[in-house]
Amino acid sequence: MKLAKLGDGPEIFHTIQGEGVSAGLPAVFIRTSRCNLHCVWCDTDHTWNFEGTPWPHEKDAVPGYAKHRKADVTYEITPAGAAELILAYQCKRVVITGGEPLLQEEDLLEMIALIRMEMPHCVFEVETNATRIPCPAFVQAVDQFNVSPKLSNAGMPESLRLNPPALRFLAASPKASFKFVVANESDLLEIKILELNHAIDRRRILLMPEGRSTAQLDQTAPWLAEICRDQGYRFCDRLHIRLWGDRRGV
Repeated sequence: MKLAKLGDGPEIFHTIQGEGVSAGLPAVFIRTSRCNLHCVWCDTDHTWNFEGTPWPHEKDAVPGYAKHRKADVTYEITPAGAAELILAYQCKRVVITGGEPLLQEEDLLEMIALIRMEMPHCVFEVETNATRIPCPAFVQAVDQFNVSPKLSNAGMPESLRLNPPALRFLAASPKASFKFVVANESDLLEIKILELNHAIDRRRILLMPEGRSTAQLDQTAPWLAEICRDQGYRFCDRLHIRLWGDRRGV
């Protein structure tokens, strides 16, 4: 399986969940490499923004930034090898993130099964962009789907970033919650249209300010929290950014 590389090893680390309905809980994160989307503000661009690709990123304006050499940011490992590293932390919550994890369902299913053999009550969260429908075995194996459909602020055409059948499938699953990245007030109309068109329960929708620093989050968080209060959405901060900034592996 292909994971993001962190230092000389795979990007597997023990931290707390910083976003979503499980925010604040201890978890082991495992970051898969490769994504079928290319959000212009993505904070894990090392999983997809490789040399030779045509996609823009907001970091292009940062002096010294360059697209990643694929071999330098990819770590190949077996499902058994990944399971062994995760089990070493003895943490009963595992967050499978990316990239887009559903691109590697088969390997992840094997890894989950191996971990559950040693830790039967481990909880598995999967973070997905809602462009793919998980297979039945994957739905059964996973405890929680943290679904993050992309709005137009991600800088991609709707035909690429939205898959209506996948959205409807996940909206009907009691295991799924929906997290939207909000950059400005115009995003709210898009969210309401998706909520209506795909029958997403508002009680399972979280609105999260876009930003990779506390200062950026604070530009949006106050008015977004008021909207959540007044309109029945759940506010979602980025706790890991407030604690550790835009750092990998924490």
